[in-house]
Amino acid sequence: MNADKIPDIIIGRLPIYLRALQRLAEKGTQTTSSQELGEMIGISAAQIRKDISQFGEFGKQGTGYSIPFLIERLQTILKVNRVWDVIIVGMGDIGHGLARYNGFGNRGFQVTMLFDNDPDKVGQTINDLEVFSISGMTEKIKHNKVKIAIVSVPAAVAQTVTDQLVKAGVKAILNYAPIHLNVPKDVQVQHIDPATHLQRMTYYL
Repeated sequence: MNADKIPDIIIGRLPIYLRALQRLAEKGTQTTSSQELGEMIGISAAQIRKDISQFGEFGKQGTGYSIPFLIERLQTILKVNRVWDVIIVGMGDIGHGLARYNGFGNRGFQVTMLFDNDPDKVGQTINDLEVFSISGMTEKIKHNKVKIAIVSVPAAVAQTVTDQLVKAGVKAILNYAPIHLNVPKDVQVQHIDPATHLQRMTYYL
């Protein structure tokens, strides 16, 4: 399977399927169908079958999908069959909330370091993690070989922070700053701007 040949929109749906399957597994369910999954998440059964078939044949006609098997395969495809270390840069309201969020651990991620440039915040402890100064960030990231960062700093400094992260070897950035980040081609960025998503929805109101 060549990852570059799978459309990004399909990759974006896989975590939604995985989350639905995990909810079914928690109830003790062993098998499901594309129809049942579709009704849970609002995506057509045909689309689900088409997406999953990009990665091989996982279901049998008439018997559906084995939930434990499909969970294991999707975790492997998404590379969350391990725990990834994640750092958060910017300990304002969003960063603080993310540092305290308990929903990362069971989805393949563990927040391991926090950074800020505010002397009042540096040295604080949030969820048992100390807030470090951004001034020593590059060295700490390199030393710990962290590949994933969440950026929740003001727009004015977001690109500077991103440049430091890229220099330190970070390959995936979740960006909460309301600005487009310029990164090399081998670095993945996902932009999370609540106001933009709200504006997209108000079009339909």
